Amino acid sequence: MSISTNLKQVWEELPQGVRLVAVSKFHPNEAILEAYRAGQRIFGESKVQEMNVKHDSLPADIEWHFIGHLQSNKVKYIAPYVSLIHGIDSFHLLAEVNKQAAKAGRIIDCLLQIHIAQEETKFGFSPDECRQMLAEKQWQALTHIRLCGLMGMATNTDNMNQVQLEFTSLHDLFNEIKTTWFTNAPWFCELSMGMSHDYHEAIQAGSTLVRVGSHIFGERDYSAH
Repeated sequence: MSISTNLKQVWEELPQGVRLVAVSKFHPNEAILEAYRAGQRIFGESKVQEMNVKHDSLPADIEWHFIGHLQSNKVKYIAPYVSLIHGIDSFHLLAEVNKQAAKAGRIIDCLLQIHIAQEETKFGFSPDECRQMLAEKQWQALTHIRLCGLMGMATNTDNMNQVQLEFTSLHDLFNEIKTTWFTNAPWFCELSMGMSHDYHEAIQAGSTLVRVGSHIFGERDYSAH
């Protein structure tokens, strides 16, 4: 099936209030343009260099989301244009994004990444680390970032009950943090969870942003990377 056909199929499954981040990492410009022509505007990348090249060569109204593990020393390269950073996993990184956003004359939207999976390989704050970071209130002095919600990745498993529990726990944490720190902040409304194999479960648990790649573009060709 074509990319546009796959896209339309995913769109039809999304309830109102849930947006699609088309994960275009490792896919060529031609594939992104096919999705763009079908109407998709939000694309997710996980490598700074690759995202820069695509940003410079693709239509200007694309909304670029950075969805990978972001190193502090790379923030300056995407600060001028990135729409949303999904994976803020330390206060140090948040402060660096604020610094580079100030230099670029922007306010950058960010999500705090929470480690909800069983695997050690995934990044993110533990729920308690996130609570502590917010309670210390240093983030409130960062005027060039805007915290818009949370992001998480479930365990890569066929046990969908476990996946559902992990997503539900993240939704519960989102509600707790919203109530405690962001009651009067309408922009704190995003919950980024769910990928090609588990986005249905994520939507049931309250996701507002699903990150879908292979379901749209097919399997990636890693040989060139």
